[in-house]
Amino acid sequence: MKRCAAGLAAAILVAPAAADARPLRVMSLDQCADQYVLALAPNADIALSPRADDPDAWMRAAAANHRRIRPTLEAAIAFQPDVVVRYWGGEPRLLARLEADGVRVLTIEDATDFNGVRADIRTVARGLGAPARGEALIARMDRKLTGRPDHNGTAKPRALYLTAGGFTAGKGTLIDAILTAAGFANAAQASFFAPVSIERTVLFPPARFVLGFFDQARMDWRGAGRHPALRRVARGRIAARLPAAALTCPGWFAADAAAVLRGGA
Repeated sequence: MKRCAAGLAAAILVAPAAADARPLRVMSLDQCADQYVLALAPNADIALSPRADDPDAWMRAAAANHRRIRPTLEAAIAFQPDVVVRYWGGEPRLLARLEADGVRVLTIEDATDFNGVRADIRTVARGLGAPARGEALIARMDRKLTGRPDHNGTAKPRALYLTAGGFTAGKGTLIDAILTAAGFANAAQASFFAPVSIERTVLFPPARFVLGFFDQARMDWRGAGRHPALRRVARGRIAARLPAAALTCPGWFAADAAAVLRGGA
C-alpha cells in the first residue's frame, strides 16, 4: 500500500512537469499571421491557415512541414491552442469563444510605416515568449532599410505604384513608406489606396513605375493595371516589379521590397 501511495505521489509530481514541457500550441487564423508565427515560433506546435503555402506567402517554404486547418471554432476546439495569432482572420464567434476560454489572442495591426511593423513584431514576439527572436527580426529589417540612394542634391524621382488591378497607394500606406525608404517620391495624388486614372497617367506619366502583384499570373489578368496604354507608357520607366509575397502583409519583408526597389532608383 505504501509503495502504491508513493507511486501515485510521484505521478502527481511528474504530470504537471510533463504538461509544462510540451511545446507551445499556436494557431494562425490567416496568411499574414502565418508569416509571423513561422518566423517567431518555429519550435512551437503550429497550426497554420489554409493559405500558408500560397505563392504570395513570404514564408511558404517554411510552411511545408506544418499542419493547416481552417480558422473555425470547431477546428480551434479540436486543436486547443494556447495562443492564437491573427491579422484579419477569425469570425466574431470564434474570437469571443477563444477569449472566454482564456486563450491569448494576438492581433497584428495594419501598419502604415516601418515603426508600425516594428510594433507588430514586438507584440507577437512577446505574446509567443520570443522577444529576442523578435528583436533579431527587427534588426534584419533595419539592415535592409539602410543605404538609401544619393541623388546628388537633385529631387527624388517620382514613382507611381501600380497593381495589376489598376490601384495605387498614396500617403498613409506601407507602400508609401517602402517608396520613401527606397529614395523615391510618391507620385500618387490621393492618400491611401485609390484606382489609377489611365488617361491622366498616359498624359502625365511619372518618372518611374513600381509594379506590384504582376507576378501573379492569374490575379487581375484583365485588370486596369494591365491596360495596353499603361503598358506602353510604362515601357522603359519600370523601377522594379515587386513580388506579391512582399506586399500582402505588413511584415518585416516590406524592407525586402524597399531593397529591391532601391536597386532601381
